[in-house]
Amino acid sequence: MSHHDEEIDAAGRADEFLQVFKKGAEFTQDLLKENERLRFRVVQLEETLKEKGHDTVDESPDAIELKKKIEVLEQEKEEILGQIKVVEEENQNFANRYIEIEEENNMLANLYIASYQLHSTLDFKEVLQIILEIVINLIGAEEFGVLLLDEKTNRLEPVASEGLVTSELPSVAVGEGIIGEAVHSGENYFIDSMEGYERDFEKPIVCIPLKIKEHVIGVIAIYKLFTQKDEFTNVDYELFTLLAGHAATAVFSSRMYSDSERKLSTIQGFIDLLTK
Repeated sequence: MSHHDEEIDAAGRADEFLQVFKKGAEFTQDLLKENERLRFRVVQLEETLKEKGHDTVDESPDAIELKKKIEVLEQEKEEILGQIKVVEEENQNFANRYIEIEEENNMLANLYIASYQLHSTLDFKEVLQIILEIVINLIGAEEFGVLLLDEKTNRLEPVASEGLVTSELPSVAVGEGIIGEAVHSGENYFIDSMEGYERDFEKPIVCIPLKIKEHVIGVIAIYKLFTQKDEFTNVDYELFTLLAGHAATAVFSSRMYSDSERKLSTIQGFIDLLTK
């Protein structure tokens, strides 16, 4: 997919989220109106029951009929109260979903902006710095490293980090340990529980393989977050996956460009020697 197609796809997803917002707002208004109508009906029933309750109790046909009507009204009141409870639960569920969608939309918008930064340069060092900034700001990671695959040795070598000394990060063989297995499988890794976790370079809390389609070129290994989480959400999973795709493309493009520049420089050097 070209950069232009990615922009169109991201814009389309953002538009879908906005459409969900609009429908959600309309649905909320309908629920609130229905809730208000039911509550008004309950008040009416209670007033009616109070009026009926003041009548003298006797066993005349009229009194028996009145009792039946009161029982019907009581039953109707209970049914309406039940409907109100259902509507209120739907309101709460919708409010929770609305918050989730809002978070997703904000994340998508931020990633959309970040992708512009990632693809705005072909300088390898600049791309790495932008990746560090995105992981800090979007994911909220405080300590993490970026390791890239050396295809000659089939090992992952640390190239950049935040909150850590890059040289302290391990060199990892593909398929070895948590980091190597994440690269081998191409699947994101998340620790089961962060309770009592202490930093271990071999065992990060999150591994995000950087891959282009099925080809993995590296990994982001996270060891500490600014805000401690009890668990990761669907928003986090989607964000990690989208980030990995954009970051991988930017890294791959910048490395290809750097390699081609070096080759051109070498060729130019030979030409200069031959023509002198």
